[in-house]
Amino acid sequence: MKRLISFALAALCLPMFSYAQSVQTTNFNNSPISDFNLNRYLGTWYEIARFDHTFERGMENVTAEYLLRDDGKVDVLNSGWKDGKYKTAEGKARQPDPSADPAHLEVSFFLFFYSDYNILMLDDDYQVALVGSKSPKYLWILSRTPEVSDSVLDQVLEEASGRGYDIDKLIWVDQSENIGYF
Repeated sequence: MKRLISFALAALCLPMFSYAQSVQTTNFNNSPISDFNLNRYLGTWYEIARFDHTFERGMENVTAEYLLRDDGKVDVLNSGWKDGKYKTAEGKARQPDPSADPAHLEVSFFLFFYSDYNILMLDDDYQVALVGSKSPKYLWILSRTPEVSDSVLDQVLEEASGRGYDIDKLIWVDQSENIGYF
């Protein structure tokens, strides 16, 4: 009898859980911006904030550098400090459809396994960027400088929140070692 009651409760809760999941992802908008110039995006970016994930957990003073290759792909060099040690990750990026979807890139740090890299917001001067992926679990705020003004940051956070990202989950990256070096 207990099994029957447990099964019935689970059966009743499943539709509610599915509905909650669909509501959460219905408001999620990861579409990249339409106007994007890859050459202007190249160079060094400082990571201002990110969602927590295992491959960057505990990293501080994080930067990402993008360099155009002869084959049209982009070399990616992510670096930062973790537990007093300097760490780097080398990868590559590509634009699957540069004419129709220029701000949608794919990035790989291991063999031929690529992940989505969508530029969700970019100021006119290519100084501040909001980057996400196909999943609401990944979000980055990048800047050409290690610090961003409160007014610019408010605009970026408003954009992220409006796209369905939970901005309360952002981790603010310590860039204190990079201040004064840009």
